[in-house]
Amino acid sequence: MTLNSKNAIIYGAGGSIGSAVATTFTEQGARVFLAGRTRQPLDAVAADITAAGGQAEVAVLDALDEHAVDEHARSVAESAGGIDVSFNLVSGGDLQGIPLADMTTADFTRPVLTRLTANFITARAAARHMAKQGSGVILALDSGSAYGSPMMGGTGPADAATDMLVRNLAAELGPQGVRVLGIWTAGLPETLSPEKIAAHSGGPVMDEAAFGGLLQHLDGMRMTRRSPRLAEVAATAAFLASDLAGAITGTFVNVTSGMFPS
Repeated sequence: MTLNSKNAIIYGAGGSIGSAVATTFTEQGARVFLAGRTRQPLDAVAADITAAGGQAEVAVLDALDEHAVDEHARSVAESAGGIDVSFNLVSGGDLQGIPLADMTTADFTRPVLTRLTANFITARAAARHMAKQGSGVILALDSGSAYGSPMMGGTGPADAATDMLVRNLAAELGPQGVRVLGIWTAGLPETLSPEKIAAHSGGPVMDEAAFGGLLQHLDGMRMTRRSPRLAEVAATAAFLASDLAGAITGTFVNVTSGMFPS
């Protein structure tokens, strides 16, 4: 098992990607600490993990709350003997599908401020413990929209800020044995629904035919003509968090099935 005996904190663990990552991490031997703002989905993920023989603990906290994040990291480090992996999967309230010229300032800046702040707070909390122990991996995830994605609102600038934070942290923490890196992925079919798309676009809920057409369109945008799956993203995260990826840091791995070259 590639993550045997490692302690991993996953922020946003109650979401689709977070739960898949948490499950895969435990299958690879990690003990996971599930953090998020809502207890019910976290408890459900933890129950599935423990039923399968894994170890999972739940903490209800807001990744924007510096004190709560710092205290939780301290508690994990003390009780588990250290923090080996920290993965931020907190959403930023992105609004997409609206031209920039028609977007409000608040809708544009919200994902930039939310995701950059949350990633900074959680990474900083982990870094302080990892630097002392001389090892650790800090992971981030975004859509790679810093390459240029029209009609994506503030998502592109938010991704660009996250990318740069990862690269700068990697340069600063590398000499202390800490790796910082991430994953680019977007449009995972298992994470989408007509209701979720409407919430992100501010538009009406599309019917099933339109939703099916959207999924086909996403497939067609990939070099492989196939959208990535949750299991593939989670498996990539597990590899990057493991010692097998010990020479990889300061970069993002493209898990978009070739939506764009990198």
